[in-house]
Amino acid sequence: MDTQKTWQFVESAWENSIIPTLTEYLAIPNQSPAYDPDWQTNGYLDQAVELIAGWIRSQAVPGLSLEVVRLEDRTPLLFIEIPGDSSETVLLYGHLDKQPPMDGWHDGLGPWQPVLRDGKLYGRGGADDGYAACASLTAIAALKRQGVPVARCVVIIEACEESGSGDLPYYIDALADRIGTPSFVVCLDSGCGNYDQLWVTTSLRGLVSGNLSVSTLTEGVHSGAASGIVPSSFRILRQLLSRLEDERTGEILPPEFQVAIPSERLQQARTTATVLGQTVSEEFPFHPGAQAVTDDIRQLLLNRTWRPQLEITGASGLPALEQSGNVLRPVTAAKVSLRIPPTLDANAASAALQQLLEHDPPYGAQVSFEPEWAAGGWNAPPLIPWLETALQSASREFFGRDMCAIGEGGTIPFMAMLGEKFPTAQFMITGVLGPHSNAHGPNEFLELSMGKRLTACVARVLAEHHRALGR
Repeated sequence: MDTQKTWQFVESAWENSIIPTLTEYLAIPNQSPAYDPDWQTNGYLDQAVELIAGWIRSQAVPGLSLEVVRLEDRTPLLFIEIPGDSSETVLLYGHLDKQPPMDGWHDGLGPWQPVLRDGKLYGRGGADDGYAACASLTAIAALKRQGVPVARCVVIIEACEESGSGDLPYYIDALADRIGTPSFVVCLDSGCGNYDQLWVTTSLRGLVSGNLSVSTLTEGVHSGAASGIVPSSFRILRQLLSRLEDERTGEILPPEFQVAIPSERLQQARTTATVLGQTVSEEFPFHPGAQAVTDDIRQLLLNRTWRPQLEITGASGLPALEQSGNVLRPVTAAKVSLRIPPTLDANAASAALQQLLEHDPPYGAQVSFEPEWAAGGWNAPPLIPWLETALQSASREFFGRDMCAIGEGGTIPFMAMLGEKFPTAQFMITGVLGPHSNAHGPNEFLELSMGKRLTACVARVLAEHHRALGR
């Protein structure tokens, strides 16, 4: 593979084709089904699928076949197949559904308002992970144009990832014969510690979530008459959450949510802490005077990647401030989101969480926990020599710095699924979600230079995959 030709091709493709297409894509409010239950009627997911499918067809990659697969009552899926120069198969993955808009966007920015500013493309879903289809195809096209041998490539772009990839297992089963048995998987839906080098994800946390509801009354009553007699549903909810979390430290208390952290990941955390330093916490928009849970960078990295952590991501039963009278409310409910270690069984964790919260309710209150998600995490297999060499070469070639490994705190259910289905496959899990890119939050952006360089790195690694395994 000619480095200069590859870079010129990739840069031209991004500037002349990918950025304009992503600009159109960002304007589409194609929220994932969990956030748009009427997605079939609204048609935004279909609109995004057709836009990306049209772009793929326009690339005229030799031998490429594309099908928009639609299983009944499931979100659509893009299935792309490109013949290769060996019997090996590479599977490349991404998604095009989006998180909800979120409040707090800066002036001049918005979730469905694409803005190109200072080398960043702002808008919901560009970095997470609408660029993946374009980047994957461009990397393959760069090799095809030069006549560089590459394995057979299958690209899957789903439309349900932000809802837990609930539709994906059905597609994987339905397309199993067409997918084959990949020896290498590339996923562009992850993050990076900075924009200065290639980052490879070594682990992903799992996620269990659900709705916790506490009720003591059949209806609200005057707080002056009832407080001190009727226990507050809010206070009971606080008690229940304290069974799970030490509110002073954030530590998750029950041992059934903990695992032993592998020694290899402990060492990688030390190395990554040295590379990133204080930027691990500085990337977040703290108020002046607010600070991270510790100043030990290595511990922050381990907290984010291998230790369970709780967040309450929603609540009900609480009226808006301007609507809140002096009432002892009948019910308090909260959406409980518990990130779990990569190797912990998600279904067992969900069952344990339900038992922990529901048993022996204080004051005999009505307490229910309705599980919603149980998505497993993923721990990468050890890198085999050809892949480690290829990743280092790609990073030095297109970034001028060594590759770095990092665990991620997010969840990509597809990776756990693939790890089980293809236990001998090697993985390149990477992405453009770096400092301040703020996926899922306001002001999300795609750092364009990172996107270009990452695309070129994928091309290099695909070429090296064929050199190592092609037959």
